[in-house]
Amino acid sequence: MEDRWLSVDEIAAYIGIKRDTVYKWIPEKQMPAHRIGRLWKFRKEEVDEWVKMGGADDTRPKNR
Repeated sequence: MEDRWLSVDEIAAYIGIKRDTVYKWIPEKQMPAHRIGRLWKFRKEEVDEWVKMGGADDTRPKNR
């Protein structure tokens, strides 16, 4: 089993979105990400769970 941190480009490709969307979703949709120095890193399992829980759902009302 592979257990490594994914980069912004890798997680964007994995879920089929653009890298700019990843950067936008970190603060706006609380996408699970970890800052390591200047870089954002992701655990595939955390992102999978976040998607399953509706974190990437555009039909949800935004918190204001």
